[in-house]
Amino acid sequence: MHSDAAAATATDWWQILQLYNQLLSLAPSPVVALNRAVAVAEVEGPDAALTLLDGLELDRYHLFHAIRADLLRRLGRNAEAELAYVQAIARAENAAERDFLQRRRQALSRT
Repeated sequence: MHSDAAAATATDWWQILQLYNQLLSLAPSPVVALNRAVAVAEVEGPDAALTLLDGLELDRYHLFHAIRADLLRRLGRNAEAELAYVQAIARAENAAERDFLQRRRQALSRT
């Protein structure tokens, strides 16, 4: 679906959500649920996605915290977002990912 879109803004998130719904029913896992929550955020908004994340047990997974941070940022909950970025940075094993997350965290203070 991402490669079918002429631009990132033209991504068919509703279709992606439907595909994740199917995947979750066939192969349920916390990571699939996390990825589905990203699609939910694009279709229904960050509040709906954040509610889904609260039920997942992925504390050791850096992308869980990174996604949570981004959703909180989108909701204007910058103090909570900063804490989630700290959690994501602490768990990221890749230096490039840590640098990216650090830049996102630093951008919170500029908003």
